[in-house]
Amino acid sequence: MFCYLFPVLIAGTAMIMDFRNAKIDNGWILFSLAVGFTVGFLEKGFAGIRFFLTGSAVPLFLIILFLFGMLGAGDIKLFCALGGVMGTGAVLKCILASFILGAFISVILLMVHRNFCERILYFIRYVDYVVKTGKIISYRRKDISSPENFHFTVPIFISVVLYAGGMF
Repeated sequence: MFCYLFPVLIAGTAMIMDFRNAKIDNGWILFSLAVGFTVGFLEKGFAGIRFFLTGSAVPLFLIILFLFGMLGAGDIKLFCALGGVMGTGAVLKCILASFILGAFISVILLMVHRNFCERILYFIRYVDYVVKTGKIISYRRKDISSPENFHFTVPIFISVVLYAGGMF
């Protein structure tokens, strides 16, 4: 039961923090990691430590998206904390579900703000610049209030709720 309910608490609290401060507090991430590690060890011994370490490490592949400014560091750390509790397979499914849900939210935002063509042009220009210059610059604008930006903790939270509800 813990491996289903605690991730909802982790993601829900992180989402609230993200809405309030546009960031997830590192203390919350460390606390979540510590609880995941401790419970894993107490329940499964050294196998629990391995479960925790592999689950926490797998989301680090998302760093490439951070380098391009397409995903925040807090989102990656949140996935790491979730992975420590949920395990490798579940966190990978959660990541996939989050990106699908995020794409759906993005399409809705593009329709509401009627800026689909503008955003596609922005993306093409970005890719063109990176390819031509070889310089990696941030893709997203820093201001979270820009219409194309949204709190990615929302699709993360929804994916965790779907996981806890047995959808995957």
